[in-house]
Amino acid sequence: MSNLLVVYHSRSGGTQAMTDAVVAGATSDEIEDVDVRVRRAPDAGVDDVSWSNAVVLGTPENFGYMSGLMKDFLERIYYPLLDKTVGLSYALYVKASTDGAGAVSSIERILTGLHWKAVQQPFVIVGDVTAEHLEHCHDLGMTMAAGLEAGIY
Repeated sequence: MSNLLVVYHSRSGGTQAMTDAVVAGATSDEIEDVDVRVRRAPDAGVDDVSWSNAVVLGTPENFGYMSGLMKDFLERIYYPLLDKTVGLSYALYVKASTDGAGAVSSIERILTGLHWKAVQQPFVIVGDVTAEHLEHCHDLGMTMAAGLEAGIY
């Protein structure tokens, strides 16, 4: 059994809808041997990340940056896990109001310091979340879980 952790923050609902789609993909009937744990950023911590074999992070873009609560999560886990999660696979999705570049780069900078490995390009939605976006999020979750199940990550 492999473990997939989904950590997210949502205030207005866009990132929540994306998270729901990611989780639906990761827990779809085609996936059998992956346990999925979903945590809001303020509730996630070192034990959750230590438990996981891969992590999916979701954040809104706030003021051209990741959400404050996502930053808080990353600050709380950074030093305790600095040398303990090297090579951990991750994926990232962002609900942006402008271009999402600041949110993506700020998270990637921190995860580079942790030596985590991106296994997909960050998925950034600018503007309203559509059914097509949610389908992509579903596929992201399914791909992460299938990769764990197959032993790729």
